Amino acid sequence: MRIAISIGTNDGLDSVVAHHFGRCPFFALVDVEETDVKAVEVIDNPYYSGHQPGQVPGFIQTQNANVMLSGEMGGRAIDFFQQYGIETATGANGTVRTALESYLGGELSGAAPCKESVEHHEHGHDH
Repeated sequence: MRIAISIGTNDGLDSVVAHHFGRCPFFALVDVEETDVKAVEVIDNPYYSGHQPGQVPGFIQTQNANVMLSGEMGGRAIDFFQQYGIETATGANGTVRTALESYLGGELSGAAPCKESVEHHEHGHDH
């Protein structure tokens, strides 16, 4: 299984989870078998400076991710990930290592749109 995690620093398993996935500078791509980490790759977010709806989920799909973990995520992004068959979980925090432990331990699951996303989209605006 390949787990993508939005991160703010490029420090491998010690990278800090980014608050919002679309605006993070990097993604950690972690290959996991059961609960064993097999590989960790940190890649740049090519849409860090700005993105259109769907671009970042599409990019994550091209990285062959099965799961996307983040602190927060907009509702439209969650919808795009669902269309791609990629599981999403929001509420991740701390480091990549702690987010993985929470997810693999069943403590981190499910995604809810961030408050900012709900407020903007209720007024017809994108973010």
